[in-house]
Amino acid sequence: MVISIGFGVLLTAGCGQNEPPSVRQCRAIAAENIQLQRELDSSKARFENLKEQYDKELEKQQELLDECKGERDQWKAKSRQNVRDQAESLVDPLMREITRLREENRKLAAQLQELKK
Repeated sequence: MVISIGFGVLLTAGCGQNEPPSVRQCRAIAAENIQLQRELDSSKARFENLKEQYDKELEKQQELLDECKGERDQWKAKSRQNVRDQAESLVDPLMREITRLREENRKLAAQLQELKK
């Protein structure tokens, strides 16, 4: 009888082998896994939402940048035109005056030639 009790104790002890987790532990692990999966899904959803917001904001900023570049180009064109207009308003009268003075020089040179004769 002592031998059979000793043998029974050895069998229940499992000879140093690990016991499988209890049903309660399995349920706790499963519940924790489910909770972690929900948190992961929630994080993924928040990430996707933030990514969509970022993409929309980036698109809006790109549109504003394009609009600003267009306005800048318009201002450059207006500035160039203003410079051309101002140059023309200065150059045209000067060219007319130069032409008039050249004509007057020719006339005076002709008069001088006549006087030298």
